[in-house]
Amino acid sequence: QVQLTESGGGLVQPGGSLRLSCAASRSIFSFYVMGWYRQAPGKQRELVASMTSGGSTNYADSVKGRFTISNDNAKNSVYLQMNSLKPEDTAVYYCNAQRLYSGSPVYYWGQGTQVTVSS
Repeated sequence: QVQLTESGGGLVQPGGSLRLSCAASRSIFSFYVMGWYRQAPGKQRELVASMTSGGSTNYADSVKGRFTISNDNAKNSVYLQMNSLKPEDTAVYYCNAQRLYSGSPVYYWGQGTQVTVSS
């Protein structure tokens, strides 16, 4: 079974920065895409950023230019650097990993980490 463990959330003032980390229990080479999602109260979970095993990245329009996804294969980890944070970035952030098993996609989720942007 795959485990994803997030860390790095917290309370930050508008304009501040946070770096989220997600450590996987197995090599991230086994995933064809990893990413970060978020869910604010009363809203649906949405994609924030993703990175394929080939290094291609994708960002939600609302975070382009402010957030950066990266990984460290040696540490089996993926990161989300969040700069210029806004109150509307407040949400629970979830790490996600996807791999193929017998030809079908399998999705894994972390437990989530709270990010609160407030003065």
